[in-house]
Amino acid sequence: MRAARLIKMVLLLQARPSMTGAELARELEVSERTVVRDVLSLSEAGVPVYADRGRAGGYRLIGGYRTRLTGLGRSEAEALFLSGVPSALREMGLADAASAARLKVSAALLPELRDAATGAAQRFHLDAPAWYQEPETPALLPVIADAVWDDRRIRARYLRKDTEVERELEPYGLVLKAGVWYLAARSQGDFRVYRVDRFAAVEGAVEATGGDAGDGGGAARFTRDASFGLPAFWAERAAQFARSILREEVVLRLSPRGVRQLPYVTERAAAREAIETAQAAGGPDPQGRLTVTLPVESAEVAYAQLLALGPEGEVLAPSELRERCAAAARRTAALYTEPGGQGRVESGGQRAGGGAA
Repeated sequence: MRAARLIKMVLLLQARPSMTGAELARELEVSERTVVRDVLSLSEAGVPVYADRGRAGGYRLIGGYRTRLTGLGRSEAEALFLSGVPSALREMGLADAASAARLKVSAALLPELRDAATGAAQRFHLDAPAWYQEPETPALLPVIADAVWDDRRIRARYLRKDTEVERELEPYGLVLKAGVWYLAARSQGDFRVYRVDRFAAVEGAVEATGGDAGDGGGAARFTRDASFGLPAFWAERAAQFARSILREEVVLRLSPRGVRQLPYVTERAAAREAIETAQAAGGPDPQGRLTVTLPVESAEVAYAQLLALGPEGEVLAPSELRERCAAAARRTAALYTEPGGQGRVESGGQRAGGGAA
């Protein structure tokens, strides 16, 4: 712990012209007496740190002193090589830059740590897309990524349902969610989310004074809102989206096993909230079954999801969904009661006795 603290102190002093004992104590979460002892230890180890007295005084390094990255431990080096997502970097056109950065860091490591990159890659891999999908890289992603890195406004044509709209955007950040790229951008003062694969055209906006955005001359840049944080923004919008699509409700009676299964067959947060609400309102009945009111996207989606519960969940309302699930249960039961699941096929694709065709 103390060795790590001494390294952090050197890096802090390397990044700033001077720091007082109180500032160092606050950054390192120690007392000022500990700071004094650590400074003496660094001096004895040959690190040129000294103290200036007086009102404008503080601790500083002799001008020009720089430490090297050879203080990285194995776990730190491996974590560094895990920090990028290779497929995402490649799709944004940053694969060469990332490769150069990894080479530079590797060259700075101690010889015994230079296998960190290989060791990390052999042990961990992030596969972002969901199963059974073959995601395509949006053609305009590299152009948008350049604008994000350079804080450049863009003019874009965006497909919204069956219409095409034009927008001037301030592109703040990109998010890769389950193989789909999204752009967080500000338009007319509001932050919004856009699917990158729905952009029909993108070009750099230019300043009112003119200039060619193609060569960077006159490109209109924006000043980032310092209060904007991409992870927090995305988490909030994702939660809002999940809530916004749950427009209907179904009432279910669940067995104890059904209670455990429900979060795995439908929207997880909504399922857990419904279960917690039902448990707080009275809990299970004498047979151990819990009645919950579950928000769902639609009756059609709920039908497909809730069938996965099988006999562990009973739909009580709405009546149309209950009857549809009951009919599915009867058809399923017929498959297992008729010898070999055979039977006369009736019109509509149903077997005599309710078996599915």
